[in-house]
Amino acid sequence: MPRFAANLSMMFTDRPFLDRFGAAAKAGFKAVEFLFPYEFDPKVIRARLEEHGLVQVLFNLPPGDFGAGERGIACLPDRVEEFRSGVRKALEYAETLDCPKVHCMAGLKPAGRPDGEIYETYLDNLAFAASECHAAGRILLIEPINARDIPGYLMNTTALARQVIQEVGADNLKLQLDLYHLQISEGDLAMRIRANADITAHVQIAGVPQRHEPDTGLVYYPFLFDVLDETGFDGFVGCEYRPRGRTEDGLGWFERFRASHSGAS
Repeated sequence: MPRFAANLSMMFTDRPFLDRFGAAAKAGFKAVEFLFPYEFDPKVIRARLEEHGLVQVLFNLPPGDFGAGERGIACLPDRVEEFRSGVRKALEYAETLDCPKVHCMAGLKPAGRPDGEIYETYLDNLAFAASECHAAGRILLIEPINARDIPGYLMNTTALARQVIQEVGADNLKLQLDLYHLQISEGDLAMRIRANADITAHVQIAGVPQRHEPDTGLVYYPFLFDVLDETGFDGFVGCEYRPRGRTEDGLGWFERFRASHSGAS
């Protein structure tokens, strides 16, 4: 049965970031994820995790200038040294937070550079990051993101993710399967979950098409949770959605699932 992690970059946002840990624990979550921790001392975040009995399951490598629209720098030929420095910084945080997985955002394809150069830069950077993560005992993830939400993003299909994982050839490079992005980009969710079970290490959910609670929109998640169980998936399911209002008011789906599946949190 799925184990859920609250995404603190999107949930409980009516309070300061460091206060969201307590809110997630009070709501019944045992695990959390978020986009980026780098504005805070990792020891401060670790203290919040310990105070509220939470485990950290995922965060992202430094993405470049996120506020200016950058969405990762792994595919940018002119930013290799910055990328590698970011990997080392992320692993310092992962060590302090005891976080087993980090996600590498691919980045937007830069204009005026050959596709081959962009792709080779991405592969080389992933190989470096996977090696560093292996030495640190961490798993590195890549995630296909739909072209509607992030036009021009390099990594946008599960087929490309599988190709990249095979070409890099690192045992600790795995797939982060976001079912919201997958429904928009490819659909046929149950079959794609099954087809990619061998490389999937983390799953994320949100309602489609507006990225609200997972009990709204086109996707019937209880069925997909059963499919995940059938495949033997034993990772966490990150709740990376934007609540329609106050987070606690939209957690009926979570309460119902916990009530019918004891220990699912």
